[in-house]
Amino acid sequence: MAGKGSPKGVKQGGRKKGTPNKLTKTLKDMILGALDDAGGQAYLTKQAKENPNAFLALAGKVLPLQIQGDKENPLRTITEVRETIVDPGHPSSEGSEASAGTGQV
Repeated sequence: MAGKGSPKGVKQGGRKKGTPNKLTKTLKDMILGALDDAGGQAYLTKQAKENPNAFLALAGKVLPLQIQGDKENPLRTITEVRETIVDPGHPSSEGSEASAGTGQV
């Protein structure tokens, strides 16, 4: 049936881009309602202490994948590579970081 429909790449009708479907919105509203009934932020704080693995998994799902600063305060990344030579026979090198990075052993 050639000639029917819209040209390729032209969208007609349907939801606007980014609009969640009804089921997703309903489910999200139910989860937020249950959280509110359970105590809201106080409940989440309790769960963070009692079930840190589950809480951190939840936090990982809701935090943005990329974090950016604003134009006046951009985020800066600092990377440091440190190499420390340790002589296991020298008493001052056992468990001490006082000479780290100074070249002393």
